[in-house]
Amino acid sequence: MLESFFPKPKLFFTSAAIWTLIGIFGWYFGGEALGGLVGLPPAAPDAPPRIGLDFFVTHDFLWFYIYFGFFSGAFCLFWTIFDKDHPWKAWSVWGSALIIFITYFNVQISVLINNWRRPFGDMLQNALTGDKGVTAADMFGMQWIFMQFAFLWMGVYIISRFFISHYIFRWRNAMSDYYLAVWPKVRHIEGASQRIQEDTMRFASIMENLGVSLIDAVMTLIAFLPVLFALSAYVTELPIIGQIPASLFWIAIFWSAFGTALMWFAGIKLPGLEFKNQRVEAAFRKELVYGEDNAERAQPETVRSLFNDVRTNYFRLYFHYVYFNLARGFYIQADGIFLTILLIPTIVSGAITFGIFQQILTAFGQVSNSFQFLVNSWSTIIDLLSIHKRLRSFEAAMEGEPLPEIDQEYLANPSEN
Repeated sequence: MLESFFPKPKLFFTSAAIWTLIGIFGWYFGGEALGGLVGLPPAAPDAPPRIGLDFFVTHDFLWFYIYFGFFSGAFCLFWTIFDKDHPWKAWSVWGSALIIFITYFNVQISVLINNWRRPFGDMLQNALTGDKGVTAADMFGMQWIFMQFAFLWMGVYIISRFFISHYIFRWRNAMSDYYLAVWPKVRHIEGASQRIQEDTMRFASIMENLGVSLIDAVMTLIAFLPVLFALSAYVTELPIIGQIPASLFWIAIFWSAFGTALMWFAGIKLPGLEFKNQRVEAAFRKELVYGEDNAERAQPETVRSLFNDVRTNYFRLYFHYVYFNLARGFYIQADGIFLTILLIPTIVSGAITFGIFQQILTAFGQVSNSFQFLVNSWSTIIDLLSIHKRLRSFEAAMEGEPLPEIDQEYLANPSEN
């Protein structure tokens, strides 16, 4: 799955994680200020936030382009030289860097919109309270600015989805080439054709959405955590807890960690059950296919027994999804009012305006949703884990390795699984 597309996957992803952390810490601990050495100093701490498209050509952003280009270019060049014979390195290495940059750029549009929310929210509040200083031209002007953001986001999104679709299909192409190269060796493995056609197709389809969502979650955290830190200064008191520094940041981490742990424990059995579901469905389907050409196969008693295995596993799945959906539904409903409850003391004290309130809601929501990636994507992750288990079993059979534990368990006690 990985070796077919990425050069030396374990080393590649480990080095990517380490190099990324070096780049992020380098940026926040001195790298941002280095722009001043090339005439691109960072904005002053008390400078008002930009709310126009010139946000993307400020000194801060121009220096970030250079900084990102250096780190990503050095990493990609190293892997291009280090594993020069890998056929898919142009897509897997350079393509990944481009996807990360485009995703970060789109997240920055969200940051820009969040900057816009404060002046617009304050203007709306003043207009609703009868402030004659707010004119229709002012309101139309703010809407025009928002429309510029929307068109820019839409253009970047369309281009990125087009590229990502090709990137993911190349990954599927690489997996298919990898498996088909040993087709004479694997053609006798049960379900070989299904693994190469259906599972690689589903793997690519899920990764197109889930992989991009993961990158987007990480980029959102990098972009919005500083915003949330700054907005925490307006939250002077929390119910029961009282005053804590950087309150919004720590609350976002706590709430997201709670939701992630809740989903993990509630859904821990589901990937294995989904995997076993594919097993019993495949056995039922295979017997019926044999029965098409052989009258001695697919006898009623055999087919009935195989279908009973299908029914038993589905009923077990339904049972486990009951408490998983209960836990997930509880958390999602509570998430809708959690922050507002915490902000009640700040709201009634008049410490924030409507614009700041909107900024806090948006920034907290962005950070919280990023931390809650596992919660929001758990059902899709379950499906991906099930596909991963099947492909790992297929690869183990290809290489003559011992089957994964879940396969051995199934083969030893098929009727109990």
